[in-house]
Amino acid sequence: MSNRSEEDQVLRRSHKDGVLDLMLKRPLRWLRMLIEELHWSFFFGVIVVYGVSQGLGKGLSKVSTQYYLKDEQMVQPSEAQVYVGLIQIPWIIKPVWGLLTDVVPVMGYRRRPYFIFAGVVTMVAMMVLSLHKNLHLGLALTSLVAGSAGVAIADVTIDACVTQCSISHPSLAADMQSLCGMSSSIGSLVGFSLSGVLVHWFGAKGVYGLLGMTSGLTVVVGLLLKESPSRSLDRKHVNEKFLDAGSAIWKTFQYGEVWRPCLFMLLSASVSLHIHEGMFYWYTDAKDGPTFSKEAVGSIMSFGAIGSLVGILLYQNFLKNFPFRNVVFWALSISVMSGFLDLILVLRINLKLGVPDYFFIVVDEFVSHMISRIKWLPLLVLSSKLCPAGMEGTFFALLMSIEHVGHLASSWGGGVLLHALNVTRTQFDNLC
Repeated sequence: MSNRSEEDQVLRRSHKDGVLDLMLKRPLRWLRMLIEELHWSFFFGVIVVYGVSQGLGKGLSKVSTQYYLKDEQMVQPSEAQVYVGLIQIPWIIKPVWGLLTDVVPVMGYRRRPYFIFAGVVTMVAMMVLSLHKNLHLGLALTSLVAGSAGVAIADVTIDACVTQCSISHPSLAADMQSLCGMSSSIGSLVGFSLSGVLVHWFGAKGVYGLLGMTSGLTVVVGLLLKESPSRSLDRKHVNEKFLDAGSAIWKTFQYGEVWRPCLFMLLSASVSLHIHEGMFYWYTDAKDGPTFSKEAVGSIMSFGAIGSLVGILLYQNFLKNFPFRNVVFWALSISVMSGFLDLILVLRINLKLGVPDYFFIVVDEFVSHMISRIKWLPLLVLSSKLCPAGMEGTFFALLMSIEHVGHLASSWGGGVLLHALNVTRTQFDNLC
């Protein structure tokens, strides 16, 4: 009897140790390995740009911008769709930023000055939105676009650093993409979790002020990043570099291994029209809708960040060694099926089945973001390995801009659809 009790204790202890190793020790060993193989300043840059600037910033800015356009600027849902698309234009021209970081050194450096510039631009834009009362819609959109440009410039610069390290450490390419995705997801989780509460307490403009202060960390990255100086070029050599870069990228895109994934990225993003802004208005204003509070909206989006993080963990631990085609096929198939969840919600079928709105939307948000992350991670890994040496920032930015063009087409197409169906701030009869 005592022997069995001792065996049970040993089993429980070993199980506990195994869970502790999986949840804490193994991730810490993984992070320590990345810091040792790469450099701490690179690791810090990834955490700041992906975790704070993109992740936390995305979580806070998305909710605050939705309420800013709805309550401060009083725009219609279809107009909000178009304006949100406009804010994403700096991400579409990412190849321009990437080309600048690759071929135009500033004071002898190709990365550090661009981090500093990006941080300053974002800081100024957010402070204008935060401090200016009754800001004209045109000026407000200009500031939002400028803030988005600052984040995009920092993103393309850290993308170039990641791609450089992927080429010099090919065995760590998937690990670096997982680190980037995990930083972004954790930052988004924190941002979305706090967004509703902060918008309720301080208003959308108060959140913009907070974003202006956090953008100072991007400036710190530019000051601390380890980078070897590059030789400054005169205008003639810069022009030659631009031409050489264009030629190298064109030759690379002639390979089927390159243009086919790019075409897939474009089509898969653009053919699925989204009406996120229309759904947001319905969530918060419709008499027959859920009428969620600001806190509820933020917490719902935080579950999307959790789903994204789960998708990264699934890919990192179980899927990264599976064939690329199989992972993308099944992820895309499940993504198509999950698209019907919004229809079930608007038709109120979930209530007929006894499922509360909040629980149903949380599940929808979690599943859609998890599948989306699993779908895109293999493409990011593949893209990082295809970048020509010396053109890392430009080529990777071009690949990502293709994705953003698809999302822009999806957003504007959704705006046209909302306008055609006469979905307004108070009229939602045609939403389903």
